[in-house]
Amino acid sequence: MSQLALTASPPATIASRLKLPLMVGAFILLWSSAFAVGKIAIADCPPLIFLAIRFLAAGVLMMGIAAVSGIHWTLSKRDVVVFAALGVANQAMYLGIGFIALKTVSAGLAALIISANPIVAAVFAVLLLGERMSWRKALGLLLGLAGVAFIVKSRLALGTDQLSGILLAMVALLAFVVGTILFKLFAPKEGLWIGNGVQSLAAGVAIMPFAAGFESFVDIVPTWSLLGAFAYSVLVVSVFAYLLWFRILTVSGATAASSYHFLIPPLGMLFGWLLLGEHLAVADLFGIVPVALGIYLVTRPASAAG
Repeated sequence: MSQLALTASPPATIASRLKLPLMVGAFILLWSSAFAVGKIAIADCPPLIFLAIRFLAAGVLMMGIAAVSGIHWTLSKRDVVVFAALGVANQAMYLGIGFIALKTVSAGLAALIISANPIVAAVFAVLLLGERMSWRKALGLLLGLAGVAFIVKSRLALGTDQLSGILLAMVALLAFVVGTILFKLFAPKEGLWIGNGVQSLAAGVAIMPFAAGFESFVDIVPTWSLLGAFAYSVLVVSVFAYLLWFRILTVSGATAASSYHFLIPPLGMLFGWLLLGEHLAVADLFGIVPVALGIYLVTRPASAAG
């Protein structure tokens, strides 16, 4: 989702600014819960099969909403190709690897690692896009990486998470960051709703051969928890959260909203504990503070920092 934070939007009115914290808070809650819900889903369904069906369903639904609501197709052939490629990077690779990681790592730790994407993206932006590395971003980078390293070391010592899953979560993080940079460089600034539909459809098509080749549909166990996780992932995360995000873009713009991303790591761990009963240690509480502070420093709007 952070790739959408790179788009511009109209200035906000006073009335809309009053609604912004509620909308951003709702969005952060939905986004933070995604990995815990995903962990519930893959208990009864192979991860790649689940993602392929989820992406295809979300893509069809978004296209249907666009047709019913009168959203006009404004994408050129190049735009479609770009959005399809971004779907492979931002959804198929990122979530595909991330959900495989969930088999051997807790949802809370996966959410923590991948939510550090603004910190890593800031480094890539300096190296590849020529952005300036301020003292604020440098301090945020050090705090964020130190916090993640502290929690990972603690989890490995306790044996609650496996190194293989942690490494896969880090690869998923890098895939997400690369997708974010590619979005900033190549994505059209218009037609984002239909563009996201194209991304979801492309991601589903890209994952399906791997799902069919390495997983089996007979391993799906039809349960109410799987059905609920699927409905939540498609309707709430893939569709409603995007609607909410576009509304945030309209009201205020994503720069201010991105400064709330520091809430995702603690909330991700909280949802892992609430929904899955995952272990929370005192070390997690100590490590989450520098991570959250690091994300806040990196994503804080320049005007607010001034």
